[in-house]
Amino acid sequence: MANNLVRQQPNDFLSLRDAMDRLFDESFLRPYGDGGLAQSSAPAVDVCETNDKVLVTASIPGIKPEDIKITVTGDVLQLSGEMKEDNERDEATYHVRERRFGSFNRSIYLPTLVVSDKAEALFENGVLKLTLPKAEEARPKAIKVNLKK
Repeated sequence: MANNLVRQQPNDFLSLRDAMDRLFDESFLRPYGDGGLAQSSAPAVDVCETNDKVLVTASIPGIKPEDIKITVTGDVLQLSGEMKEDNERDEATYHVRERRFGSFNRSIYLPTLVVSDKAEALFENGVLKLTLPKAEEARPKAIKVNLKK
């Protein structure tokens, strides 16, 4: 019986992994092609937190503030709205048309509970900035250390 063992090189595994990552990325994360989130209807967001608040920034160009709906349920922030199509060029022939129109809906898990009644929303130049104060029970508490005598 002949010995038919083939030694695998580490690069062979990396290329298979890269291929699987690319397949997953293109199928689920970027179903509209290589454009990423810019091509999908969901707005791109940044979420960060400080000791007393959660800050959310969302890029929503081409929408009016009154067309944005923001809700918080538990630790989930929901952004939704509708980008209306520009109908000025009905008779024009498009050569490139990448901008998306229609409704969008984005759910974002927040890192902690917030007080939605005290939230502030500012919309300027297509960027939505939300300031969500943390719930009192979610804020860090200082504990005083006493010296034992």
